[in-house]
Amino acid sequence: MDHIVCYALFATLGTWFVTALGAATVVFFKSPSPKLLNIMLGFASGVMIAASFWSLLQPAIERAEINASREIGPPAYLVATAGFLSGAIFMWGSDQIVSRARKRANSTICQRNERNNRILMLILSITLHNIPEGLAVGVAFGLLGGDNYTLEALMGAVTIAIGIGLQNFPEGAAVSLPLRREGYSRRKSFLLGQASGMVEPIAGVLGALLVVYVETILSYTLAFAAGAMILVAVHELIPECQQNQQDQPYFATMGIVTGFAVMMLLDVMLG
Repeated sequence: MDHIVCYALFATLGTWFVTALGAATVVFFKSPSPKLLNIMLGFASGVMIAASFWSLLQPAIERAEINASREIGPPAYLVATAGFLSGAIFMWGSDQIVSRARKRANSTICQRNERNNRILMLILSITLHNIPEGLAVGVAFGLLGGDNYTLEALMGAVTIAIGIGLQNFPEGAAVSLPLRREGYSRRKSFLLGQASGMVEPIAGVLGALLVVYVETILSYTLAFAAGAMILVAVHELIPECQQNQQDQPYFATMGIVTGFAVMMLLDVMLG
């Protein structure tokens, strides 16, 4: 089982690396192309929505049904619903904590403290946002343990990691570029930007360990990760990629459709 945890670690190190690449844009560019960021965010949201069902919710329901038939767990609909809502509520609660902290920081009288607090809240919000994403990758790879190691499950886990990695690129830029505008050096802006993604390997290993060594909660953790991913995609990624629609109103939308179609194709083809 240790190799499954290693897979999760390597995958989340990859998603962190993409965050670092996004943060590195502060070194080479004043600002990345808005069209490129929009298409990447759209594609990533489409992948995450599709993966939430085929790679997380569907396996969660199937496993919960098996457990229920053996009378070692509650009905599948309760497990899937409770896990899904818990993941979404966790993300919502994290966002509320950050929002309240940001409002408190904005009330600071000292201008320099206000600037530092604003930057701190930006980094904190992205960091909290990355925790359930790393957890989702770890849970997906944790599903590969035992007799569950199939090509379909492996591709599903890899695709989730790719989708999360893609949307980590603009997140890294979203931290480093504002820091540069605030007067930080390129080096410090990059280091702080990439640091926001370092929680993903930790969360990924934790998610894989939970699934591998506490298999009875696998169905719940899969649904939990799906709920967190759906909330991120619907509440953050899709609205963000739909900005600046005046010139090409369907540019980002086609990215969403393409990302969903690619994920669906892989799952159906390999299923």
